[in-house]
Formats: sequence, structure tokens, C-alpha cells
Amino acid sequence: MSDRAAARELVHVDLGQIGYQDAWELQRALVDLRRRDELPDLLLTCEHEEVVTTGRKAQGPTRSAEETAGVVEAGISVIEVERGGAATYHGPGQLVGYPIVKLEPGKERDLHAFLRTLETSLIGPLEELGLEAGRKPDYTGVWVGERKVASIGIACRGWVTYHGFALNLAVDLERFRLFRPCDLEASVMADLEALGVQADRARLAQSIAQRLATEFGRVLTPAPQGPVPHRAEAIRDFLDPS
Repeated sequence: MSDRAAARELVHVDLGQIGYQDAWELQRALVDLRRRDELPDLLLTCEHEEVVTTGRKAQGPTRSAEETAGVVEAGISVIEVERGGAATYHGPGQLVGYPIVKLEPGKERDLHAFLRTLETSLIGPLEELGLEAGRKPDYTGVWVGERKVASIGIACRGWVTYHGFALNLAVDLERFRLFRPCDLEASVMADLEALGVQADRARLAQSIAQRLATEFGRVLTPAPQGPVPHRAEAIRDFLDPS
């Protein structure tokens, strides 16, 4: 796989529906393979069942489990993860993306710039749908006016990124009222449907993958046809069956 990695490919792999815990474990295993150049760069896209994850900010010494008590009472799991940021909701009707990208020495190894690139990779495709998407000063994510439509939080190990973005297509916005999403009022959260846009999930995912590849100077390469496995070594073999 090292020749493919040297070609600076980005392969878009749609996992479909997958449990959050399974996707988290898969990402960490893929990071190890990418560090060894056994895979090209990847963008995994998927959808999860309901879960709230808390990033490093929400795990600080001044934070309390009471922040997500309403989530637990509603029967939704809360999982502590190593990404940046506070508490974030995942659930049906989202497009979730996990870039497994090996940052090359030099200007790529700037995680703040990587976050901005992720935002750009969402903003462009949303603008193509007719939305005035953009950034909001002092906040991470993608906004349409005063409404937040995408949350972003990443982690990096050995200069390979994981975790990523959650873009709200048509979600149950009432779920955000169970806690303070990204330390914000629930009322700021929106989805594309509430903004009057019906997005084709597969087409939007492909558009985001293309924009991400362009922003990083990679060549977007389609994954092989067929069901995508949910194990790291199987994905490696699926991408390069030879």
C-alpha cells in the first residue's frame, strides 16, 4: 500500500450505519495502519444511533457529570473520547465524517489549520446547496447565520488525524435540549431540513470528500464497489485486494 500512499490519494469509504463504539475502535486501528503506510488517506462517512460524546474540554476538572444527566435519563449513552471540544450529539439524520489523514512534515502539521480546512470542506458543498454557510468568530464548526449545522472535533496520533465532523441533515433537534451542545444553547443548533434544504446524503458526502481532497492536495479515489467491512485489516484488503 505504500505506493498508493505515496501518490497522496484520499479514498472516500462510506461505512453506512455503524455503532459509535465500533466506529471509534475502527478509527484507532486505521490510524495505526495509516502510520505504517498500509493505507492511503481516508475519509470515512457514516451514521450512528443516538449517543452523546464528551471531548477533552468536557472532561476538565471543573466539569460535572450533571451536564449530561438529562442525556442519561433519556436512555442515551454518554461516551468520553479523546477529541477536542465539549459534548456533542450523534444520531439518525446526521452525516458523520472521520478523516484518517497522515499530515506531512511542514505546513500540514498545524492542527488549527486542519480544523479550518475541515470547515472549508463543508462550507463549499453547503454553499452549492444555496445556503450562506460560514464560520463564526471564536467558535469551531459550520454555521448558517446564527445557527450551527455542523460540529467538529478532532484528535491526532503520530500525525494521523481521526474523529471529525457531524453535519445535521434532518435530526431530532429536541435531543440537543438534553444538554448544552458544544457549550452552547440548544436553540442555536439547526439542521438542513429546518433551513429549508433537502440534501441527498450520498451526493453531499461525495462533494465533501472531493473538497477535502482538493484542499489537502490529494487525489480523490473511489473505493471499490461492494459492501464495506467494518474491521481495519479487512478495509485495508478491501481497498487493495491484490
